[in-house]
Amino acid sequence: MIIEVTEQAANWYEEELEITGKTFIRFFVRYGGSGGLQPGFSLGIRQEEPFEPVAETEVNGVLFFIEESDEWYFDDKSLKVEYNEKWEEPEYKYE
Repeated sequence: MIIEVTEQAANWYEEELEITGKTFIRFFVRYGGSGGLQPGFSLGIRQEEPFEPVAETEVNGVLFFIEESDEWYFDDKSLKVEYNEKWEEPEYKYE
């Protein structure tokens, strides 16, 4: 599994979360929401340090990661986080 976050998407997280300095952002599975890969679930984010990451990438000093406990959600797909210009927010793509 691979996680990729474009620089534009990383910049959006930095601005929205008012990030300064070294930070960790976890993509985690949550119940509910829309547009998720698995019916009835979607991705959320929270700032916390990694425990058992299965995928990680660092952009602009921010470490984005997915924990082993959430790996089931991706069904052997990788996550690409891009910035959607139309909606002015990140967009998740599963490849």
